[in-house]
Amino acid sequence: MALNIDAELTRDVVASSYDASDITVLEGLEPVRTRPGMYIGSTGPSGLHHLVWEVVDNAVDEAMAGYCTRIDVSLLADGGCRVVDNGRGIPVDPHPQYPDRSAAELVLTTLHAGGKFGGSGYKVSGGLHGVGVSVVNALSERLVLEVDRDGKRHRIEFANGGVQQGRMETTGPSPKGRTGTIVTFWPDPAVFEEVEFRAQTVLERLQVMAFLNRGLEIHFSDERPGHLQQITYRYTGGVVDYVKHLNAAKEALFRKVCSFSQAEDGSEVEIAMQWNTGFHESLHSFANGISTVEGGMHEEGFRKAITNVVNRYARAKGQLKDKDENLLGEDIREGLTAIVSVRLRDPQFEGQTKAKLGNVSIRSLVERTTNEKLAEWLEENPREANQVVQKASVAARARLAARQARDLTRRKSALDGAGLPGKLVDCSSREPRESELFIVEGNSAGGSAKDARNPRTQAILPIRGKILNVERARIDKMLKNTEVQAIISAIGAGLADDFDVSRIRYHKVIILADADVDGSHIRTLLLTFFFRQMKPLVEGGFVYVGQPPLYSTLVGKEKVYLKDDQAKAAFLGEHPNHKAEFQRLKGLGEMDFGELRDTTMDPPRRSLLQISVEQAALADEVCSVLMGDDVELRRQFIQTNAKDVRFLDI
Repeated sequence: MALNIDAELTRDVVASSYDASDITVLEGLEPVRTRPGMYIGSTGPSGLHHLVWEVVDNAVDEAMAGYCTRIDVSLLADGGCRVVDNGRGIPVDPHPQYPDRSAAELVLTTLHAGGKFGGSGYKVSGGLHGVGVSVVNALSERLVLEVDRDGKRHRIEFANGGVQQGRMETTGPSPKGRTGTIVTFWPDPAVFEEVEFRAQTVLERLQVMAFLNRGLEIHFSDERPGHLQQITYRYTGGVVDYVKHLNAAKEALFRKVCSFSQAEDGSEVEIAMQWNTGFHESLHSFANGISTVEGGMHEEGFRKAITNVVNRYARAKGQLKDKDENLLGEDIREGLTAIVSVRLRDPQFEGQTKAKLGNVSIRSLVERTTNEKLAEWLEENPREANQVVQKASVAARARLAARQARDLTRRKSALDGAGLPGKLVDCSSREPRESELFIVEGNSAGGSAKDARNPRTQAILPIRGKILNVERARIDKMLKNTEVQAIISAIGAGLADDFDVSRIRYHKVIILADADVDGSHIRTLLLTFFFRQMKPLVEGGFVYVGQPPLYSTLVGKEKVYLKDDQAKAAFLGEHPNHKAEFQRLKGLGEMDFGELRDTTMDPPRRSLLQISVEQAALADEVCSVLMGDDVELRRQFIQTNAKDVRFLDI
């Protein structure tokens, strides 16, 4: 028996041998094709659009260097994307180290090849790894590079993930003597989950680039059938215009925008800020034109300085007494919209997607600049400074009230064995993975849902009408709202910073509202609440929207449900001789428990939409814009986002 075991072990060792032949060396652009997520974050929509950002960022680098004044971005009718700049053009002469290849060929086919490694080509740039446009080439089924330089146009083409189709060739003179680079690429459908660009995503990024580069003209063109549009961005006010744009949907605390800048030892900082009457901080930071969504040292320096400056001012003016505690940073930044943009020679980003800046020296520069310039601005604008301190003081009082309300909510939470909301009809299962919570609009619909549910796994929480718009209410007021309290208690995982997704009592939280405008409004308010106060619930994929039908009709003896008017029209197209009437089911309370079970509650037959973070963020934006007072802004928002807002009108 022992001999047999030894023989089996020997066979296993031989089968799993590990020697030099098992080592794979990826050359050229192979690493990108093998592990695209390392370079662009994902192969989903964000990764697809990251290709556009890489090419556009190169053009913006030319603008920051002072050589480019216009960038054109086009979404082509055949699914490609073209980026044109009027900069210097990528060098096309032979490279000193590789005399048989042009510099442009190396840039497109070699990782870590570029003009941003400390040479004289760029003082500041968003690129630092030298993998940007080569990654685009690696993940495209076709890419065409055209360079106008020295009075000539040069062209080279790549296919199938960066395979060179011949050498760089001169095709003729440059049109009208122009200089610059033209990159046209078609994403590889074998790499990406989808290859259709979203115009609004591209537009938002281009507009930010125009804000951050004062005077730069960026022209966007969508040439795809059914999407035709052209938009041009150019801002002479730079980051000041950016702050005004972000605050356009809000009520500004005062009209002035505080702005200042400083340059030192090859680094620059530019800051603009304005408070609004809202309750949420909106701080956007950038390094060499790259959005640092995870912050970094520049944000740290700004946050620390603004807290110190406002507290010093408040004490100097007697608005904070000796016995008063300092205002916290979160109090001061309540309702603040701010842009912190820095430019530096050697940015230390975390990862190719450049989400966080790590340069310690820039923290000191931002902190010193804010300490000095903001203090001057507050002294020169006493009326506005007083409003800032007053708003922060009110926020501090609200923070203390919110803490008390949170403590009360926590003490009454379901985890303490009591405090479940009285309206909740809970399920018998205590296993979150199989439990579902239906948040149902109205008591009558709640009654039908109670009869239609599976009592073992499905819980029902009726809410009364539209909950508080948390986008426009402070947290202490929000926590006093009966409907909000009920939702917090039912889910049982806390709120905001205290929210612990591991404690949720249900792995499906399903919003079930009427299929009409009021129902859409309620869904939007609830999604905003989850996005603002229970974001991990959305990020974990635990939030769903039930999709009740708008119509039902009989085909023979079978009842057929139709989602909306479009589905009804499609049904009539397929059944032109259909004579039975259509019943309009816009109210859940009008549906009996059988109809409700068959359409939204029975797992095999129901229709649910899992809510993504992007959709919840859109709902939050809808709450901010569509419920504001600016009619023209609402019109523009609906016109621009009609397709994406449609999911709220389920």
